[in-house]
Order: sequence, then structure tokens, then C-alpha cells
Amino acid sequence: MNCGRLRPLTLIALTASLAVSASAQNDDCGRCHARQAPQSKTGMARALSAPAKEEILRSHPLLTFRQGPYSYSIERRGDESIYSVTDGKDTISLPISWAFGLGAAGQTYLLHRNGLWYEGRVSYYKDTQALDLTVGAQPNAPPNLDEALGRELSPQGAEECFNCHSTGAVVNGKLTVDHLTPGVQCARCHEGVERHAAKLEDIPRKLHAMTSEETADYCGQCHRTWATIATQGPNNITNVRFQPYRLVNSKCYDAADDRIRCTSCHDPHNDEAKPFASYDNRCQACHAPGGKGKAGAKLCSVGKANCAGCHMPKVLIPTAHNRFTDHWIRIDKPGTPPPV
Repeated sequence: MNCGRLRPLTLIALTASLAVSASAQNDDCGRCHARQAPQSKTGMARALSAPAKEEILRSHPLLTFRQGPYSYSIERRGDESIYSVTDGKDTISLPISWAFGLGAAGQTYLLHRNGLWYEGRVSYYKDTQALDLTVGAQPNAPPNLDEALGRELSPQGAEECFNCHSTGAVVNGKLTVDHLTPGVQCARCHEGVERHAAKLEDIPRKLHAMTSEETADYCGQCHRTWATIATQGPNNITNVRFQPYRLVNSKCYDAADDRIRCTSCHDPHNDEAKPFASYDNRCQACHAPGGKGKAGAKLCSVGKANCAGCHMPKVLIPTAHNRFTDHWIRIDKPGTPPPV
């Protein structure tokens, strides 16, 4: 959620060929790459949806919220969901164009008005089953109805939103939502899949061969890089959501050691939940007798199992109504607030 913050896209250039059916390409990929086939069921693959197909909107035919003089509602009407805000005198009502996010924590809505894209000021949150302010929205009531609608996105901000939640949205450097495929499909990350599927050439870049630093920057295109947060923020507890930034800040992070890259623990093709103990062998690759990690890698004096449960605690972000696993690996002392 809260898409549209500036995130320089430095490592991938999507081309016009991605506008062809990315979902059909996924089926083609699955015929040969069976182990990666579960990707179509992941949260990333369902990161964007049209309102007509969105289950949260279908199962919640009327959602309401109030802040100061403004009353908000999202009302289901047939296949449309209408987002409205009123100050009691005037009302702005627009059909929701796109729903961003699977809803594991929450879901944010994009609106199109007078040729511009707006991030809705209110979002749905799973924990409360209700609307509340979108993460990043100013807590004070806006001065007028237009600003109460939501945050106007710059052209670059809109491109970044769609580029991180869909496939084929940006063609030749221009946002073209009519041709996108919802969700992060194979072609979004693997440049050249159409030529590879046609057996014309191999994938030009082997993502599994990237270093820890390259992987953090690559995933950080959407999950935020260290440089993005360091230069643009947010410099508060809400940056716990941005895993590459948090991981790079960890004392044990080593840009030259591929054992601590994002994909050491996370398979982007399968995000099935795993118990904390299943990650112990990753930690113990360095923090164990004979472990070949950074000089002076210490053994835990408290426990030998469930390492991530203690050293990567879940942190509550109140405005997101959710606890996020903090990837800033550290000794978490009771009563000490998380670093930001």
C-alpha cells in the first residue's frame, strides 16, 4: 500500500513485448518450470485486481469511515465499487479503478479523475475489517473536499504504482493501463521471457546469480532499497515494511556474501508461510561452531532454534493495523524501540 513514493527503477527495462498476455506466458513457463509454477498463486501475482473481481469489495458491499467533517463510503453497485467522500454539502463519487494489494494486511484503491490518478485517502484493513486512513496519509483532516478525496499521483508516481503491482503497464516508458496484466507475472521480473518461450534465446540475465547487494537493489525496486529510504524516507517506524532497507542495516549483512541475500530465505515463486524454525539453517550457516561467516560471528547464548522469532521480531505499525517481520536482524532487547 501507499504506492507512488519515488523508487528509482535502476535494474530492469520492460519493453513493449510485455504488453502481450503475461498470464498466457506464465502458463507457458509452467510447462517447463514446474517448480516455479506456484508463482501464480503468490501474493505478488495477485498484487493488483480489477474491482469486478476483487473478493474484499464483493464481500463488503458497504464500507464507511469518518474524519472530521468528511464521510467516506465504498459501496458495491453491480460489478462496480463506488468510492465517495462528502463534507455534507458537496460529494465526490468515483468508481474504483484498481485495487492494490492482496489484502493480507490491507488494500488501497486507485481512482481516476480528470485524467489524473489518485490514491484513495482511506484503505481497507484486514485486522479491523474496516476502512481507515491509508498509510502515509496526513492524520489531520484535509482543508477541502478535493484533498479529502486522496493523494494526487505524479505521472512518475502512477507509473511506479502500476509497475510494482502489474506486468506490462509501462510500455516504451509510458504508462498504458489498457494493456497491463494484473499482478507480478513472470515477464515482470524475467526480461525476455517471450523470446525464451519461443526458444529463440535464453533468458538474458540469470537473477539467481546476482550478489546480495544486487538482489537487495533488484527486490528494492518495489520493496524499497536502502538508498531510497535513506534519501527519501520515511524515517519512522513505518519503514519496517521495507525489507531490503532493513536487511542492509543489519550488522551481519555482507554485500559480498550471497547467504544473506533476499532469496536465501524467500522464494519469489512460492510464498507459502513457513515456521520460524525452518529458517534456522540459514542463520546457523554463519552463527554455528565452524560457521564460515563474517569474522567474529557469535553464537546465540539464549537459544539454538527459532532464531528469527527473536532476532527478527514482528513490529506493530499502528497505522497499518498489522505486525510486520522486521528484517533489521539484531539482538532485540525488551523495552527497546525498534531502530529506524
